[in-house]
Amino acid sequence: QVQLVESGGGLVQPGGSLRLSCAASGFIFSNYVMSWYRQGPGKERELVATMSGTGGGTNYADSGRFTISRDNAKNTVYLQMNSLKPEDTAVYFCNAKRYLNNFWGRGTQVTVSS
Repeated sequence: QVQLVESGGGLVQPGGSLRLSCAASGFIFSNYVMSWYRQGPGKERELVATMSGTGGGTNYADSGRFTISRDNAKNTVYLQMNSLKPEDTAVYFCNAKRYLNNFWGRGTQVTVSS
């Protein structure tokens, strides 16, 4: 059974940092492109960052503040978020994709507010 479980969200002040984690199971993690998406209030889901199975091919929607990484030995992908802004408030989702397989986690809430 495929599972993607996000954790690490919460309430943080503007300028603060958070590290999100996504633990994967039920598939060969290293074969999949892993991505983070987010969906803010009243907004469509958007890509935040993506990383290939080997750790290369990294792509960011907003480079400089967010860093995606993965540990294939732990079947986990991370999103380090720095200098957070109120507009980063959203539910953050983990995604695994390979050919026609496309898996989603349930998301973790990130709220940036003073």
